[in-house]
Amino acid sequence: MKLQFSGHESFICKHFWLKKGYDFVIGKGNFNAESAVIELGVGKNMVTSISYWLKSFGIVDHQSQVTQLGDFLFHDKQGVDPYIESLATIWLLHYSLLKTSKASIYTLFFNEFRKGRVDFTKEQFLNFIKRRMEDDEQSFNEKTVGSDLSVFIRNYLNPTYKDTKIDIEEDFSGLLIDLDLIRSFKSENAEGRIVDWFQIENKLQIDLPSEIVLFAILDNEMYGKSIPFKELLVGDNSPGVVFALSEEGLFNKIETIVKDYKGIVYTETAGIRELQIKRTLNKWEILHGYFKN
Repeated sequence: MKLQFSGHESFICKHFWLKKGYDFVIGKGNFNAESAVIELGVGKNMVTSISYWLKSFGIVDHQSQVTQLGDFLFHDKQGVDPYIESLATIWLLHYSLLKTSKASIYTLFFNEFRKGRVDFTKEQFLNFIKRRMEDDEQSFNEKTVGSDLSVFIRNYLNPTYKDTKIDIEEDFSGLLIDLDLIRSFKSENAEGRIVDWFQIENKLQIDLPSEIVLFAILDNEMYGKSIPFKELLVGDNSPGVVFALSEEGLFNKIETIVKDYKGIVYTETAGIRELQIKRTLNKWEILHGYFKN
């Protein structure tokens, strides 16, 4: 799949934009129409950005049709969390952002770049993307990818870190910062210069519901009825990778899943650890069960 960068007009996804955009699409709004600025109550560049984030988070598909996830969350009557009041919803949206792969930088970071390091600088990540694009024989535009990288960091990082060109108040409205995934600190680089470093640690992720983890497992088309623990920990789009879970954190989530759902069994035989799904489960019913409680 061709790697895609930009489209957000340098705006992070704000907390209320997905619901606003969903309602606009349901109301037959046209993001390309001049009236969109008035109907959405934002500037022209923000209209473009809202349209981009709707597709990136999987709220609408590539044909701008509302998805099952969009209706599940934001429908006026049946939506389980239209105003994104639950942290579980943000975890679910984070998962969907990686799964759709429209915004390639998120998938690249969690599934590839981060596996080799915990701490990183912008320069290191930028160089990784450059090499990756060259391997795929794609042209690399440093300005475009650099802008994408800045938005990526701002989407997750609590705005104590501040780019001098960015309005810090704007960043406090970011959708993903409550996940507390990225930390920042200053340290010397290889040349002895003090630079900004960033860090995503694998943790227990205590505030991540096991139902969101189970949804991500059932939603992964690559998994069969028996899934090795290692695949769940480090495989592409695995719970361990997507949610930055430590080995203990993933094991704790699986323990809860096995306890709460009949037909799911965790086995450990001769050093081989597996999660076995012995009956058909509806991933959407599992989410409904979580949000109605």
